Amino acid sequence: MAEKEVLLTKEGLEKLEAELDNLKNVKRIEVAQRIKIAIGFGDLSENSEYEDAKNEQAMVEGQIVELENKIRNARVIETQANSNTVNIGSTVRLLHMARNMEMEYTIVGSTESDPAKRRISNESPVGEAIIGHKKGDVVQVAAPKGALQYKILEIS
Repeated sequence: MAEKEVLLTKEGLEKLEAELDNLKNVKRIEVAQRIKIAIGFGDLSENSEYEDAKNEQAMVEGQIVELENKIRNARVIETQANSNTVNIGSTVRLLHMARNMEMEYTIVGSTESDPAKRRISNESPVGEAIIGHKKGDVVQVAAPKGALQYKILEIS
């Protein structure tokens, strides 16, 4: 089965690489040290410190594998300066038509998505709806309570 391509900005890739480096070169060593200390406590069958450390080791190794897969399948998205259409990497100012409220989002791949920081995924309902559209376009976004309309005010 082919692995899914992971769309990232250059900054997003650097962040994943730093996280992977930390897991491999800091967390792994810390967990190995915890296991070594726990083994010194004796009987492993009733040693909760050992169990906890082994569980943490499994979690860290799982995170390492996941990050390695994301990095291996990463495609860095180059932001296109002065683009007339919305793409991944674009910062978009939108007008919520029903509420007459403006909002600004940066469109990123799902790995970098952080709605609290106004970074929405290209796979989110709003992100998916505005990709490929131009300034001035009105797009509809399917929502549980019905369709919402947004007007694209600016793309940068």
